[in-house]
Amino acid sequence: MSLQEQRILPAIRKMRDLEKLFKSNYTYIVLLDCHIAQLKSIVDLGKANGKKLLLHADLIEGLKNDDYAAEFLCQSIRPAGIISTRGNVITKTKQNGLIAIQRLFLLDSSALDKSYTLLERTKPDFIEVLPGIIPHIITEVKERSGIPIFAGGLIRTVEDVELALGAGATAVTTSNAELWQHYHQ
Repeated sequence: MSLQEQRILPAIRKMRDLEKLFKSNYTYIVLLDCHIAQLKSIVDLGKANGKKLLLHADLIEGLKNDDYAAEFLCQSIRPAGIISTRGNVITKTKQNGLIAIQRLFLLDSSALDKSYTLLERTKPDFIEVLPGIIPHIITEVKERSGIPIFAGGLIRTVEDVELALGAGATAVTTSNAELWQHYHQ
């Protein structure tokens, strides 16, 4: 699954940021926070502007993050993909043919070991590793899983982005508008 060589995935929390990104050459955009009532119109507006939205299912207000919610998002909302920490949501997303992104919080060695077990079960299209500022862990997860990596969380500088990409990340997710502009395609 290709991101068309997009190295930065702008992650937005506000509609005004999405409107700014409509004028950019970024194709894929991560939607972090949203109310369930706004989802369909936001995704449709994105499609009308040539954008492919990746919805973070865990952060949608008014939506329980379970199999039924995942099925609703896949069948009714139809984003380009779904991001979640929950394995069942990733499995359902893959079954529906959307991009499935397993988000992992790598807090310690135990969390890392549990993540490898989860990845064996869900086999996502991409993994989002948080925090994304630990290059050697990005390299390890990519080598061990064989799944493309997104680095996210605490990415603040161009150097952070370059270190993550240099460690093997396919792309970096960031809500930092200055980084969007710096890497503007």
